[in-house]
Amino acid sequence: MVYGALDIGGTKIAGALVDESGNVIARARRATPARRPAGELAAAVTAVQDELAAHPAWADLTCLGIASAGPVDAAGGTVSPVNIPAWRGFPLAELVRTHPATPEGIRPVLVGDAVAMTAAEHWLGAARGVANALCMVVSTGVGGGLVLDGRVHAGLTGNAGHIGHITVDLNGPRCPCGAPGCVETFASGTAIAAYAGALGWTAPRDGASDAAAVAEAARGGDERARAAYERAAQALAAAIAATAALVELERVVIGGGVAQAGEVLFAPLRRRTADYAVLDFVRDIPVVPAALALDAGLVGAAAVAAQTADALAAGPVAALRL
Repeated sequence: MVYGALDIGGTKIAGALVDESGNVIARARRATPARRPAGELAAAVTAVQDELAAHPAWADLTCLGIASAGPVDAAGGTVSPVNIPAWRGFPLAELVRTHPATPEGIRPVLVGDAVAMTAAEHWLGAARGVANALCMVVSTGVGGGLVLDGRVHAGLTGNAGHIGHITVDLNGPRCPCGAPGCVETFASGTAIAAYAGALGWTAPRDGASDAAAVAEAARGGDERARAAYERAAQALAAAIAATAALVELERVVIGGGVAQAGEVLFAPLRRRTADYAVLDFVRDIPVVPAALALDAGLVGAAAVAAQTADALAAGPVAALRL
């Protein structure tokens, strides 16, 4: 069996064909024209699907999952990503379903990108075998997903666990979502680079001024770069501790592009989490890197689609068990 997957984010539109063991057997990718009209964005998605459909394994496709930056409306098949302004209520699932190469009878399954990452990590990665976990994507935006009582909890609309839009500073900067002081305004890659720049950090000549460059500067001892990651870690830690107090987590898994900074992020994150998670039942929660790195969204989208197809064949879908 072959599962199809698309992963739509603020910087890239990725696609993959995945086998039933979770191995990626084909890939496609385009840059996200995030500030361009809706039609150009749709064309990029179609181009990725065109490339996947040209692979011989497409002939064995059994289901198709879509992970997207949110908010999403899983039931309606629409997306309104905060970091893709032209898409508001955009019918993404229908776009993918009506592609000429999509086999008849396959209905794409849409979930938030962080829920997909959570499904992947619970299936094959750092949350495997854990009954209660929070998985986070820290990248262009900040998202999350929950595993509760051994099940991936997507919520009614597919947005449950969207930790990036928890307010951690009542007087903080206004988030693109409209609320003040969201985690995302402090901890996204964009926010990290902007704050480092505000402190006076500059990228090397001809180099990128992104979160990865800030992380490299932090490793080299630049205090302004370190301060940007410290600020991000503090916001993440506050949200992690709050979530743990609500649902009693056993593990926190952090993935996404910003997590590739390694101990530049994880060292202050663990220290700050200890500052906030002080009650007995939230203390000493392991905070670990995602095991599937940047493939998690694709593998998770495939997993959710496969599980949903199986559940539909068996009866009503109550929850995902991966």
